[in-house]
Amino acid sequence: MADIAVGFGLLFAGIGRRDLHPTVGVLTIVLGLVVFSLIEYCFHRWLFHGPVRVLKESHWKHHQTPLAFDALPFFLPPLGILVVAAVLALLLPTSFALLLTGGLAAGYAAYGLSHAIIHSVHFRRSLPRRWAAAHHIHHHHPNANFGVTTPLWDILLGTRYTSKSVRGSNPDRTGARASEKG
Repeated sequence: MADIAVGFGLLFAGIGRRDLHPTVGVLTIVLGLVVFSLIEYCFHRWLFHGPVRVLKESHWKHHQTPLAFDALPFFLPPLGILVVAAVLALLLPTSFALLLTGGLAAGYAAYGLSHAIIHSVHFRRSLPRRWAAAHHIHHHHPNANFGVTTPLWDILLGTRYTSKSVRGSNPDRTGARASEKG
């Protein structure tokens, strides 16, 4: 809840200043969401599956028991995003800094909710089921599908997992790379 509150607070503060054109404001929020998705991918791929032993071991516990509680203290991410907002407000126009970090915070909140839902809901509809399946595949093929909220960076960086049957009938570079790595 703290993540959501900080995200909405930053977004409302940025919108309330009314000194950016609405199109620029919306594009800034979208930029924050896209940047967050890249941060999510990078952290997951290179920190949680990387050389830092304590992070790798902690994350491996999640792979073993996905529904176990393993979150950061509730105040740490919102505090971090407020620090980022303050630093960006020193370097950029305040409205832009607030909307950008609001987009980042909204992305983080969406990630937290998405990840919890993926591991606790059995979807009946095809699209959400495929979205959740992509993350579940990561738990069995840990060198693929690092994106939780979006497959964008897995597709662009060649770590999207595709099954052998799909690769055999229609080889694509992302499936081949992901399977070679893991």
